Amino acid sequence: MRAPRRSRLTEADVAEWANYARHVHVLPGRARPALPEPAAGSPALPRALPAAPAARPASRPSLGGLVIGLQPPGVDNATWARFRTGKMAASRTLDLHGRTAQRAFHSLVSLLRVSHADGIRCVEVITGRGSGESGGVLRRELPLWLNLPELRPLVLAAAHPHALNPGSVRILLRRARQA
Repeated sequence: MRAPRRSRLTEADVAEWANYARHVHVLPGRARPALPEPAAGSPALPRALPAAPAARPASRPSLGGLVIGLQPPGVDNATWARFRTGKMAASRTLDLHGRTAQRAFHSLVSLLRVSHADGIRCVEVITGRGSGESGGVLRRELPLWLNLPELRPLVLAAAHPHALNPGSVRILLRRARQA
């Protein structure tokens, strides 16, 4: 068995590390680590490579905040009326009764992703009314979850299908784009 060789960094390795390390944000209370020393006799290269241009994310229109019960732009009046009054049938239903907030969130994410991928247009989420004045934890958290960056692109609108039952929310999903 051969003994492991100790590798020495070349000038190019040090320059590449320095270029990478200058883009890293140091955590509070920590110091930036010292750069390693290059090996003696390595070919001389410039200390720092020119900075690569920052990659710009593709510009996307802002989706804005989703409010349960408000007609969003992009939904015609006839579709909104059918959706809001509960006449648009939900293809899938998720009952969150008895779940912790964390399990309810993961179930919601799974439902929305799978339903969107399957081309389903309308799903129903039952949070329950809750025992508090402003409702239960799941009922309060659902609008916040629907506005998270990972879920907001999937959701077009949300409404209570029955005016007297705030413990049920129907969610209108965006259509999946064809490639």
